[in-house]
Amino acid sequence: MGAVLALGLAACSGSGAGSTDDSSGAAPKDPSDLTVGVAMPTQTSERWIADGNAVKAGLEEAGYTVDLQYAGDDIPTQQEQIDQMITKGADLLILASIDGTALATQLQAAADANIPVIAYDRLIRDSDNVDFYVTFDNYKVGVQQATSLLTGLGILNADGSEGDAAGPFNIELFAGSLDDNNAHFFFKGAMDTLQEYIDDGTLVVKSGQTDIEQAATLRWLQETAQKRMENLLTSTYSDGSLVQGVLSPYDGLSRGIITALQNAGYGPAISGGMPIVTGQDAEIASVKLINDDVQYSTIFKDTRKLADQAVVSAQAFLAEEEPEANDTESYDNGVKVVPSFLLDSDVVVKDGIQSLLIDSGYWTEEQVASGQA
Repeated sequence: MGAVLALGLAACSGSGAGSTDDSSGAAPKDPSDLTVGVAMPTQTSERWIADGNAVKAGLEEAGYTVDLQYAGDDIPTQQEQIDQMITKGADLLILASIDGTALATQLQAAADANIPVIAYDRLIRDSDNVDFYVTFDNYKVGVQQATSLLTGLGILNADGSEGDAAGPFNIELFAGSLDDNNAHFFFKGAMDTLQEYIDDGTLVVKSGQTDIEQAATLRWLQETAQKRMENLLTSTYSDGSLVQGVLSPYDGLSRGIITALQNAGYGPAISGGMPIVTGQDAEIASVKLINDDVQYSTIFKDTRKLADQAVVSAQAFLAEEEPEANDTESYDNGVKVVPSFLLDSDVVVKDGIQSLLIDSGYWTEEQVASGQA
């Protein structure tokens, strides 16, 4: 995957959450004397492997020592890993949580040790001890997913104008894991976009499962999404009616959904009756499916830029400055509004693979053809 983007220190003056008032005029600490703990949720998703590697590479390029840990989607393991980072004297923590409500004890320990905490892509909830948040505009991601579903069905044209297709179209809705704060932003953005078409009958959620609790997929597991799609086909579409679109918030879920549909006789490609299926993260296996006209779209969140921003924010804290935020209103974690830096994302359909993914160096033509990183 492409190299981490060049780093620049984009911070405004001030004191970070982990800083002390040093009026002695002492020189800043040498980066080589500082350690950053990086906690990632799992290695079962290629995007988290890429994120961890990119953050580690960027921090090491800036001169810091890095303690990178993956927790295998196990909450107690992640708690223990963060405890150990604190015990070993980490100077800053970058945390992509498994469960955004499960780290209160660790965050309090970090605060007691004067260690700043940056939440990475997943907001950590119900704690005052979260100093900064780096992520994408997750509500917008949901809007993009829903818009791509409407475009794929022909309800909208690519430029956003009204398309020729009038429906009604049978669709089903999938959401992410309820313990991931992002899942709620994705679903809200999507539903705010789709609701008018559901209300006027253009879209029909035939199962009736329109609440996030009904659509949720614990831990974002592909197998869970496949099983739910199988159950929906059995319970709702055994009368001969067809699914024509599926809102999926993540490529792993999309692949499970597509497997269930193909096993039920759909497809194998869109031209053969595969429903319009959305996704997210531009995982290479799904990019190949898009290139092969099986999956319709994904959302490209360039995690190289996210890793770069995490490093820039970390540098500010470690220099006893305040990281630059471009959003100080949207991300209320239940205790405080966490200052945030939001990045933009892109919708990728087949004709955008070259310009968005290959030309940018994110994937190569060979990887897209093979579906392997």
